[in-house]
Amino acid sequence: MHPIHEFRGLSRRRLLTSTAGGIGLAALLSLLKEDRVLADVPGALTFAPKAKRCIFFFMEGGPSQFDLFANKPTLTTLAGQPAPASLIAGKRFAFLSKDAVLLAPNASRTFKQYGQSGMWFSNLLPNIAQHADKICMLNAVVTNQFNHNPAQLVAQTGNNLGGHPSLGSWLNYGLGSVNKNLPGYVVLSSAPFLSGGISLWSSGFVPSTHSGVVLQPTGDPILNLQPPPGVSTAVERDRLDTLAALNEIHKTKLMDPEISNRIENYELSFRMQAEAPQLIDLSQESAATLERYGLNRPDPATNFGSSRKPPAGFYANFAKHCLLARRMIEKGVRFVNIFSGSWDEHGGLSSEVAYLANGVDQPIGALLQDLSDRGLLDETLVVWGTEFGRTPLGETNENADGRDHHPDSFNMFMAGGGIKGGISFGETDDIGWSPVKDATDIADVHATILRLFGIDHMALSYPYRGVDQRLTPLTRVSNPIDQIIA
Repeated sequence: MHPIHEFRGLSRRRLLTSTAGGIGLAALLSLLKEDRVLADVPGALTFAPKAKRCIFFFMEGGPSQFDLFANKPTLTTLAGQPAPASLIAGKRFAFLSKDAVLLAPNASRTFKQYGQSGMWFSNLLPNIAQHADKICMLNAVVTNQFNHNPAQLVAQTGNNLGGHPSLGSWLNYGLGSVNKNLPGYVVLSSAPFLSGGISLWSSGFVPSTHSGVVLQPTGDPILNLQPPPGVSTAVERDRLDTLAALNEIHKTKLMDPEISNRIENYELSFRMQAEAPQLIDLSQESAATLERYGLNRPDPATNFGSSRKPPAGFYANFAKHCLLARRMIEKGVRFVNIFSGSWDEHGGLSSEVAYLANGVDQPIGALLQDLSDRGLLDETLVVWGTEFGRTPLGETNENADGRDHHPDSFNMFMAGGGIKGGISFGETDDIGWSPVKDATDIADVHATILRLFGIDHMALSYPYRGVDQRLTPLTRVSNPIDQIIA
């Protein structure tokens, strides 16, 4: 007999006999999980957690590290020369031409060291640079993908194929939500286009209750969240109860656990009707706070490529997202993804990277200061990342203002949440082509983030298609970066 039919055919006596000892334990576990005393995954929480929440900035498109972080005077000295053949032999590129030559940063870029740590930043990031001694800069991050879609998936889900849970989903699956009236994982985006699409915040094969919830910056925070005009709370409550009862009948027939997740998503939406609108209401924030984040900044004029230019109001919207992120983690949201783009500068590099950097620098700097002033930074991990960097070569010999995709070395940084501040980890060669010390795979970054939350990346898994899947790769070794953990 099929196990499902055997289960459905249990007698009342056998059911009570076999489950009597477990009912009390199940109730206790449910209460403990509701209070977040236990993680959803037994055994995953194996270290003392240093971080309780995370704000992850994802700069879609691959920012040029040579315009922001990587001070390479040798690249300027050698500009116009072809790269040594040994460097490009066997490498794959998206658009790079065979006659491409080394490209110096725009002449208007100047680099200086900040803080006691002497961390390098360009003049495009003056506000973030003020927090150099809070920041751990990863100078030699590598990935195994050179095109946007798979590289974004690797950066956010650990896998270059769709259908896998994102980092935020894994954390919520492992630790659960703190505020039962808000999602544990929220997504805010001002990017004009994301190659990875909704897969970047999907729960993949783990329960759908752990997916990222996209919040709108204006109007209803979640589309269709509020009931239609004339429908009272009592009527909606009756509707949900009826729907839940029908779903329970359906679940009994199909034994599909995803039906329970569907019920819970409906219930969360109902609870959010009261709290989510207050969450995005900034009327209680002071004028000084709004000014500090830059919510009133107009978009400057720029010659962006039409398909990649951020939507109108990008400067103000990104600033609002940063302020909302602070409010969300104060309310118990565990993971906030903030997407910005597009940094895919195959041309127009000089003007476009300046436009985008100026747009994100002030709000991120304000957020770091705000978190620090409120005593939140110690337990809030802030991550700035992307899918890959840009080549030290110009894209073609004719195009002296664009760079191709470069997976072999790029920059990310972290702050707060148990990270050592004032650390520059990893080094690249004189032209920024390859790591020469402490190369950091994206999977190592993921393992480090989980460790900061007290999770062993090898223990946090989910059975799918006959394999205990996890965020980090199954086929190669990944390790937390112990040197950067406080």
